[in-house]
Amino acid sequence: MPKKKPGGTPATVALAASGTPFTLHSYTHDPASGSYGAEAAQALGVPPERVFKTLVADVDGELAVAVVPVAGSLDLKALAQALGGKRAAMADPVAAERTTGYVRGGISPLGQRKRLRTVLDSSASTHPTICVSAGRRGVEIELAPAALAALTGAVMAAIGKR
Repeated sequence: MPKKKPGGTPATVALAASGTPFTLHSYTHDPASGSYGAEAAQALGVPPERVFKTLVADVDGELAVAVVPVAGSLDLKALAQALGGKRAAMADPVAAERTTGYVRGGISPLGQRKRLRTVLDSSASTHPTICVSAGRRGVEIELAPAALAALTGAVMAAIGKR
């Protein structure tokens, strides 16, 4: 079994093992920051439309992942529809952390403890690369949206709203 590099996260380990090209970006996280995603966009100098947050929702009794731009919010009805469900609500934070293996503000769509159905907002496809959490506050992964969708088995749908 390969050893994790110091400072690696399950997300970066999964990416490295897949051979997928990515860039790792780090910044000093401010615990007083009101929005993890907005903080990441500002710290990295990346437009908020290219920085995506990972949200865990409950769709008809099953947890699912929604990846949407930090510049907007999640349309729960659209998420449910994208997964063939009837109703979606934000997941209990404790259940989200336990299921993914990550803490809030650092949940990555990659390397989760349990693989969940994932929906990536279709706006991602308008960018050559997007940034998502690397699994730790203050660390972001930049990669091609198609690579993220392939690695997570994500469907692409319009689930973000401004």
